[in-house]
Amino acid sequence: MNQSSFFELDAPGGPAAGTDAAADAAADAATTPAAGTPKKRRSRAAATEVPPADHSDDLRALGADLPANIHLGTSSWAFPGWRGLVYGDDASETLLSREGLRAYGQHPLLRSVSLDRTFYAPISEAQYATYAGQVPDGFRFVVKAPNLVTDAVLRQDKGTPTGPNPSFLDAAIATEHFVTPCLAGLGAKAGPLVFQFSPLPRDLLADPAGWVDRLEAFLAALPPLPASDAAQQAFYAVEFRDAEVVTPRMMKMLARRDARYCVAVHSRMPPAARQLQAEAATGPGPLVVRWNLLAGQRYEAAKSRFKPFDRMVVPDPETRGALADAAAIAHQSGKPVWIVANNKAEGSAPLTIEGLAREITARRRTR
Repeated sequence: MNQSSFFELDAPGGPAAGTDAAADAAADAATTPAAGTPKKRRSRAAATEVPPADHSDDLRALGADLPANIHLGTSSWAFPGWRGLVYGDDASETLLSREGLRAYGQHPLLRSVSLDRTFYAPISEAQYATYAGQVPDGFRFVVKAPNLVTDAVLRQDKGTPTGPNPSFLDAAIATEHFVTPCLAGLGAKAGPLVFQFSPLPRDLLADPAGWVDRLEAFLAALPPLPASDAAQQAFYAVEFRDAEVVTPRMMKMLARRDARYCVAVHSRMPPAARQLQAEAATGPGPLVVRWNLLAGQRYEAAKSRFKPFDRMVVPDPETRGALADAAAIAHQSGKPVWIVANNKAEGSAPLTIEGLAREITARRRTR
């Protein structure tokens, strides 16, 4: 079997050609919104409470129609602009970071959330347990592994590499500082544990077979979490920012290690429909998608353009249709689904999820 990338028909250099990899890496390494500076305006809600929005009967009916094993959610939750969509009153980022998850979990469609802060630094078992205690039964977290083990290089604040990362692909560190506390703290509410790999240096990309072997050795050294039991327990998923590493050899390895390919809808990667073809090559299993960034946009530009994330700015019907098709097919096959959306995808992650839920339910009625 040809071991070149599934996306070899893209322009030389892959979809990342012409983009600023350092800027992308800097965006990945940026401070998570939950750690942002509090707004000067004080919340009218009690200092320790964030009320949920008053959701319409139509939205509640849509949630009731969505199958329980389709987990939709957003990337983080600490966004004051979501007042009226998720939250019922004004609240600062700090308050939302600490208490907003309780209201978030009462949204009819939001059954998952991506814990993005764990990408920037490990958190404790107690912190994971606090999050688990704020959401209802049936809620399943998507959790990002720390870039301590997923970035091959050390970087300055602006993303410029400063040298090799000695902790890259260190399974012992990943187990001690990520897998073990995550599973202990979240328990049955842990879903996909996502290892998102920042743009790789050229020496790794120049040896695709060697990269697959290194990644396989890393996955093999982690505590076993079979994706085949994903409806009952957590499992591993792998996300890339380099299209050329998505090869048949890579997909066969992920299947062998019972890890899933996480479809990354991102400006550095091909469209969702093409990535879903590669994802299918890993064989039957849960579907994991992170709808991150509008095509042709950079992270900071999209953030500035879309703030305060309270409305759809640039709808992306092509991506929404492809993901709705994939989710409906996975559900029909009895496989669980996780799709989390970022505000930088269309302008407002909760509205992106609502639109996606409507298309998924429409497709289920016609199958």
